Amino acid sequence: MILLSLKLLIAHILGDFVLQPDRWVKHKKKKKHKSKFLYFHGLVHLLSLLILLQFNWSYWPYYILIVVSHVIIDVIKLNLEGKINTRLLFIIDQLLHLIIIGLVVYLNNPITINFEHIYSKEVLLFILAILLITYVCSIIMKMIMSKWNLKEDNSEDSLKNAGKYIGILERLFVFGFIILNQWSAIGLLITAKSVFRFGDLSRAKDRKLTEYMLIGSLISFGLAILIGLAYSYVIKKC
Repeated sequence: MILLSLKLLIAHILGDFVLQPDRWVKHKKKKKHKSKFLYFHGLVHLLSLLILLQFNWSYWPYYILIVVSHVIIDVIKLNLEGKINTRLLFIIDQLLHLIIIGLVVYLNNPITINFEHIYSKEVLLFILAILLITYVCSIIMKMIMSKWNLKEDNSEDSLKNAGKYIGILERLFVFGFIILNQWSAIGLLITAKSVFRFGDLSRAKDRKLTEYMLIGSLISFGLAILIGLAYSYVIKKC
Protein backbone atom coordinates (compact mmCIF):
# COMPACT_ATOMS: atom_id res chain seq x y z
CA MET A 1 0.00 0.00 0.00
CA ILE A 2 2.75 2.46 0.95
CA LEU A 3 4.79 1.61 -2.15
CA LEU A 4 1.78 2.14 -4.44
CA SER A 5 0.94 5.41 -2.68
CA LEU A 6 4.49 6.69 -3.13
CA LYS A 7 4.54 5.79 -6.82
CA LEU A 8 1.19 7.50 -7.49
CA LEU A 9 2.20 10.62 -5.55
CA ILE A 10 5.52 10.90 -7.39
CA ALA A 11 3.70 10.48 -10.72
CA HIS A 12 1.28 13.25 -9.70
CA ILE A 13 4.06 15.63 -8.68
CA LEU A 14 6.01 14.95 -11.88
CA GLY A 15 2.96 15.52 -14.06
CA ASP A 16 1.46 18.50 -12.25
CA PHE A 17 4.58 20.41 -11.21
CA VAL A 18 7.86 19.19 -12.67
CA LEU A 19 6.88 18.37 -16.27
CA GLN A 20 4.37 21.15 -16.87
CA PRO A 21 6.00 24.20 -18.54
CA ASP A 22 4.67 27.69 -17.81
CA ARG A 23 3.62 28.16 -21.43
CA TRP A 24 1.34 25.13 -21.11
CA VAL A 25 -0.30 26.67 -18.05
CA LYS A 26 -0.78 30.03 -19.80
CA HIS A 27 -2.20 28.40 -22.91
CA LYS A 28 -4.62 26.31 -20.83
CA LYS A 29 -5.84 29.39 -18.98
CA LYS A 30 -6.46 31.14 -22.29
CA LYS A 31 -8.01 28.28 -24.31
CA LYS A 32 -9.34 26.17 -21.43
CA HIS A 33 -10.71 22.82 -22.72
CA LYS A 34 -9.71 23.74 -26.28
CA SER A 35 -6.04 23.90 -25.33
CA LYS A 36 -3.97 21.09 -26.84
CA PHE A 37 -1.63 21.34 -23.87
CA LEU A 38 -4.42 20.23 -21.53
CA TYR A 39 -4.39 16.85 -23.25
CA PHE A 40 -0.59 16.80 -23.49
CA HIS A 41 -0.71 17.31 -19.73
CA GLY A 42 -2.92 14.23 -19.41
CA LEU A 43 -0.52 12.20 -21.55
CA VAL A 44 2.40 13.27 -19.35
CA HIS A 45 0.50 11.97 -16.32
CA LEU A 46 -0.20 8.70 -18.14
CA LEU A 47 3.45 8.29 -19.10
CA SER A 48 4.57 9.06 -15.52
CA LEU A 49 2.17 6.43 -14.19
CA LEU A 50 3.30 3.83 -16.71
CA ILE A 51 6.98 4.36 -15.92
CA LEU A 52 6.57 4.35 -12.15
CA LEU A 53 4.25 1.33 -12.18
CA GLN A 54 6.66 -0.41 -14.58
CA PHE A 55 4.09 -0.68 -17.39
CA ASN A 56 1.96 -3.02 -15.31
CA TRP A 57 -1.14 -3.28 -17.50
CA SER A 58 -3.18 -4.90 -14.73
CA TYR A 59 -3.59 -1.32 -13.47
CA TRP A 60 -5.08 -0.08 -16.77
CA PRO A 61 -8.50 0.85 -15.23
CA TYR A 62 -6.69 2.99 -12.67
CA TYR A 63 -4.58 4.66 -15.36
CA ILE A 64 -7.79 5.70 -17.09
CA LEU A 65 -9.44 6.78 -13.82
CA ILE A 66 -6.51 8.95 -12.73
CA VAL A 67 -5.80 10.56 -16.11
CA VAL A 68 -9.42 11.21 -17.14
CA SER A 69 -10.40 12.52 -13.70
CA HIS A 70 -7.30 14.74 -13.70
CA VAL A 71 -8.24 16.31 -17.03
CA ILE A 72 -11.86 16.82 -15.92
CA ILE A 73 -10.79 18.42 -12.63
CA ASP A 74 -8.40 20.69 -14.50
CA VAL A 75 -11.15 21.77 -16.94
CA ILE A 76 -13.44 22.64 -14.03
CA LYS A 77 -10.60 24.54 -12.36
CA LEU A 78 -9.85 26.50 -15.55
CA ASN A 79 -13.48 27.54 -15.85
CA LEU A 80 -13.65 28.63 -12.22
CA GLU A 81 -10.55 30.82 -12.35
CA GLY A 82 -11.43 34.44 -11.66
CA LYS A 83 -14.63 33.39 -9.90
CA ILE A 84 -13.03 31.74 -6.87
CA ASN A 85 -9.99 32.77 -4.83
CA THR A 86 -6.89 31.47 -6.61
CA ARG A 87 -5.32 29.95 -3.48
CA LEU A 88 -8.56 28.22 -2.50
CA LEU A 89 -9.01 26.92 -6.04
CA PHE A 90 -5.48 25.51 -6.06
CA ILE A 91 -6.04 23.75 -2.71
CA ILE A 92 -9.37 22.26 -3.85
CA ASP A 93 -7.80 21.15 -7.13
CA GLN A 94 -4.94 19.34 -5.39
CA LEU A 95 -7.24 17.81 -2.78
CA LEU A 96 -9.45 16.34 -5.49
CA HIS A 97 -6.44 14.84 -7.25
CA LEU A 98 -5.22 13.38 -3.95
CA ILE A 99 -8.68 11.95 -3.22
CA ILE A 100 -8.60 10.12 -6.55
CA ILE A 101 -5.13 8.77 -5.74
CA GLY A 102 -6.38 7.71 -2.30
CA LEU A 103 -9.34 5.97 -3.93
CA VAL A 104 -7.06 4.00 -6.24
CA VAL A 105 -4.86 2.96 -3.31
CA TYR A 106 -7.96 1.93 -1.34
CA LEU A 107 -9.37 -0.11 -4.21
CA ASN A 108 -6.09 -2.01 -4.42
CA ASN A 109 -5.51 -2.27 -0.67
CA PRO A 110 -8.75 -1.86 1.31
CA ILE A 111 -8.03 -0.52 4.78
CA THR A 112 -10.13 0.12 7.84
CA ILE A 113 -9.78 3.20 9.99
CA ASN A 114 -9.36 2.48 13.67
CA PHE A 115 -11.09 5.39 15.39
CA GLU A 116 -9.80 4.17 18.75
CA HIS A 117 -6.34 5.35 17.71
CA ILE A 118 -7.70 8.69 16.50
CA TYR A 119 -9.41 9.30 19.85
CA SER A 120 -6.49 8.05 21.91
CA LYS A 121 -5.08 10.19 24.72
CA GLU A 122 -1.87 10.84 22.80
CA VAL A 123 -3.64 12.16 19.68
CA LEU A 124 -6.12 14.27 21.63
CA LEU A 125 -3.33 15.73 23.74
CA PHE A 126 -1.39 16.66 20.59
CA ILE A 127 -4.47 18.32 19.05
CA LEU A 128 -5.03 20.26 22.28
CA ALA A 129 -1.41 21.46 22.29
CA ILE A 130 -1.61 22.62 18.65
CA LEU A 131 -4.86 24.50 19.32
CA LEU A 132 -3.29 26.20 22.34
CA ILE A 133 -0.14 27.10 20.38
CA THR A 134 -2.06 28.58 17.44
CA TYR A 135 -5.45 30.05 18.34
CA VAL A 136 -5.42 30.40 22.13
CA CYS A 137 -1.94 31.93 22.30
CA SER A 138 -2.82 34.36 19.50
CA ILE A 139 -5.78 35.64 21.50
CA ILE A 140 -3.72 35.86 24.70
CA MET A 141 -1.01 37.76 22.83
CA LYS A 142 -3.56 40.15 21.36
CA MET A 143 -5.10 40.83 24.79
CA ILE A 144 -1.72 41.48 26.42
CA MET A 145 -0.28 43.62 23.63
CA SER A 146 -3.47 45.67 23.23
CA LYS A 147 -2.37 47.55 26.33
CA TRP A 148 0.05 49.43 24.06
CA ASN A 149 -0.95 50.99 20.76
CA LEU A 150 2.01 52.14 18.68
CA LYS A 151 1.75 53.89 15.34
CA GLU A 152 4.40 51.57 13.94
CA ASP A 153 2.24 48.61 14.90
CA ASN A 154 -0.55 49.88 12.67
CA SER A 155 1.67 50.73 9.70
CA GLU A 156 0.08 50.21 6.32
CA ASP A 157 3.49 49.13 5.02
CA SER A 158 3.26 45.78 6.79
CA LEU A 159 1.41 42.72 5.50
CA LYS A 160 -2.07 42.12 6.85
CA ASN A 161 -2.00 39.91 9.97
CA ALA A 162 1.71 39.20 9.33
CA GLY A 163 2.59 39.51 13.01
CA LYS A 164 -0.10 37.01 13.96
CA TYR A 165 1.10 34.39 11.50
CA ILE A 166 4.77 34.96 12.35
CA GLY A 167 3.92 34.38 16.01
CA ILE A 168 2.00 31.19 15.22
CA LEU A 169 4.83 29.82 13.10
CA GLU A 170 7.55 30.63 15.63
CA ARG A 171 5.53 28.98 18.44
CA LEU A 172 4.99 25.87 16.31
CA PHE A 173 8.73 25.71 15.64
CA VAL A 174 9.50 26.08 19.35
CA PHE A 175 6.94 23.40 20.22
CA GLY A 176 8.44 21.02 17.66
CA PHE A 177 11.97 21.66 18.88
CA ILE A 178 10.94 20.92 22.48
CA ILE A 179 9.29 17.64 21.44
CA LEU A 180 12.49 16.70 19.61
CA ASN A 181 14.57 17.89 22.58
CA GLN A 182 16.48 20.35 20.39
CA TRP A 183 16.83 23.28 22.75
CA SER A 184 19.78 24.71 20.85
CA ALA A 185 17.53 25.11 17.82
CA ILE A 186 15.25 27.37 19.86
CA GLY A 187 18.23 29.61 20.60
CA LEU A 188 19.04 29.66 16.89
CA LEU A 189 15.44 30.66 16.11
CA ILE A 190 15.54 33.51 18.63
CA THR A 191 18.85 34.68 17.16
CA ALA A 192 17.50 34.56 13.61
CA LYS A 193 14.43 36.58 14.57
CA SER A 194 16.61 39.12 16.38
CA VAL A 195 18.77 39.57 13.28
CA PHE A 196 15.75 40.19 11.06
CA ARG A 197 14.25 42.61 13.55
CA PHE A 198 17.49 44.51 14.13
CA GLY A 199 17.14 46.47 10.90
CA ASP A 200 13.64 47.67 11.81
CA LEU A 201 14.70 48.68 15.28
CA SER A 202 17.87 50.48 14.21
CA ARG A 203 15.98 52.46 11.59
CA ALA A 204 13.16 53.33 13.95
CA LYS A 205 15.45 54.47 16.77
CA ASP A 206 12.43 54.20 19.00
CA ARG A 207 12.86 52.78 22.48
CA LYS A 208 9.11 52.14 22.82
CA LEU A 209 9.02 50.09 19.62
CA THR A 210 12.06 48.10 20.77
CA GLU A 211 10.45 47.34 24.11
CA TYR A 212 7.13 46.49 22.41
CA MET A 213 8.75 43.96 20.07
CA LEU A 214 10.87 42.50 22.86
CA ILE A 215 7.86 41.99 25.13
CA GLY A 216 5.87 40.38 22.32
CA SER A 217 8.66 38.02 21.34
CA LEU A 218 9.42 36.95 24.92
CA ILE A 219 5.75 36.31 25.69
CA SER A 220 5.32 34.32 22.47
CA PHE A 221 8.40 32.18 23.09
CA GLY A 222 7.51 31.81 26.76
CA LEU A 223 4.00 30.53 26.02
CA ALA A 224 5.33 28.07 23.45
CA ILE A 225 7.96 26.76 25.87
CA LEU A 226 5.40 26.33 28.66
CA ILE A 227 2.99 24.44 26.41
CA GLY A 228 5.83 22.33 25.00
CA LEU A 229 7.10 21.40 28.45
CA ALA A 230 3.58 20.65 29.70
CA TYR A 231 2.92 18.46 26.65
CA SER A 232 6.21 16.57 27.08
CA TYR A 233 5.47 15.99 30.79
CA VAL A 234 1.89 14.79 30.29
CA ILE A 235 2.72 12.57 27.31
CA LYS A 236 5.27 10.70 29.43
CA LYS A 237 2.59 10.09 32.05
CA CYS A 238 0.07 8.72 29.51
